[in-house]
Amino acid sequence: QVQLAESGGGLVQPGGSLRLSCAASGRISRIDFMGWYRQAPGKERELVAATTTDGSTNYADSVKGRFTISRDNAKNTVYLQMNSLKPADTAAYYCKMWINTWGRGADYYWGQGTQVTVSS
Repeated sequence: QVQLAESGGGLVQPGGSLRLSCAASGRISRIDFMGWYRQAPGKERELVAATTTDGSTNYADSVKGRFTISRDNAKNTVYLQMNSLKPADTAAYYCKMWINTWGRGADYYWGQGTQVTVSS
């Protein structure tokens, strides 16, 4: 059984910073894709940032230059450093990973979500 545990959300003032973490646990052999998505009330879930095993990264235009995704393969963990936060960044943030497991093949897994609220 694979589980993703997120942490780091909260309330922050505009211009502030937060760091999200998402750690995967279970019978994991390899994680190819790690990404962060967000969903604001009344809107569709959207990709914020993603990274693959070759180190390549991809960002939504709205967060380029402000957010940084990174990964620690030894810890099966992905991070999202969010700087210069804006009220428009307010959303529930979810991590998503493509995980290869021992004996059960590969699949996408989602975290439970963590709320980020940017408000004065």
